[in-house]
Amino acid sequence: MATREELLRREYCARIERVIDYIYAHYGEDLSIDDLADVAAFSRFHFHRVFAGVVGETVGDFLKRTRLERAASRLTDHPLESVTEIAMACGFSSPSVFSRAFRERFSVSASEWRSGRGRDLDGMPAGRKGSKVAGMIGKESGTARNALGTPGQENPGAGEYIPFITIDERRLPMSKLSYTVEVKDLPELHVAYARHIGPYSGMGEAFERLGRWAGPRGFYSVPDAKTLAVYHDSPEVTDPDKLRSSACVTVPAGTEISNGISLMVIPGGKFAVAHFAITMDQFGEAWDLLMGEWFPSSGWQPDDRMCYELYVNDPETHPEHKFILDICEPVRPL
Repeated sequence: MATREELLRREYCARIERVIDYIYAHYGEDLSIDDLADVAAFSRFHFHRVFAGVVGETVGDFLKRTRLERAASRLTDHPLESVTEIAMACGFSSPSVFSRAFRERFSVSASEWRSGRGRDLDGMPAGRKGSKVAGMIGKESGTARNALGTPGQENPGAGEYIPFITIDERRLPMSKLSYTVEVKDLPELHVAYARHIGPYSGMGEAFERLGRWAGPRGFYSVPDAKTLAVYHDSPEVTDPDKLRSSACVTVPAGTEISNGISLMVIPGGKFAVAHFAITMDQFGEAWDLLMGEWFPSSGWQPDDRMCYELYVNDPETHPEHKFILDICEPVRPL
């Protein structure tokens, strides 16, 4: 009999599979992240990270790969269709965009692929027979109704090959960081913040600005003062130069501000609080473990309230210069 954790993970994976099925059925249409999040019934803000954590690639990469693989199949299975017709039918905005993407993916042009160059006689990319990519290039038509079906078998209801691997096997390999997670109620936080616009890797400058304001005013030395980073946009959806994030320190409500510092309230409520000790280059891995490993069997799903990183230590004082932090992710029942 399946355990509760196994049943919960199946529900999580089933929601992601609904999205995969939807992409298979509608890959030629204009698909937005919000539309796909609604199909999965996940928070629109967090859907991209849930998908990437479970599947092992971003929604955008999966959609692009699916379109290219369907195009490769149509080039061989529909010889009367022009390359332009196939490009537009597979959801590409223009023939030139398709041409560049196809060559990047398969190392030959679409016309060369159609003529047989760059692929084996069975339609698989040359040198990639039996690979994960090859398992996705199947006979074009219909919807993949069960992408977790028997590996390697063709879906008789869909007319295309089922991927050789299951969702769990598709997840990118990652090292196992040690971490713990607890679900608890957190209070709302009144914070002063310095806003950063641009890649999240550049948030250090915002913390420096905040420090120049908050340090002389003694806010860091207040008992129970908290330093945190709030992320307002999804890096998988928003252009890097438009990403918004906030370097924050807790302050009393109504604190007077100046020098480009602003105030906001971070809503409280139920949160999954994941505790990590990591190096500078492991932040993404920590988020992926929380979203892709812990959430699916937790009975919880991400909510739309602000998520943030709460910093517990000064990494300069840590013997290995590690960041000890809590990733605080708002949740609601699955």
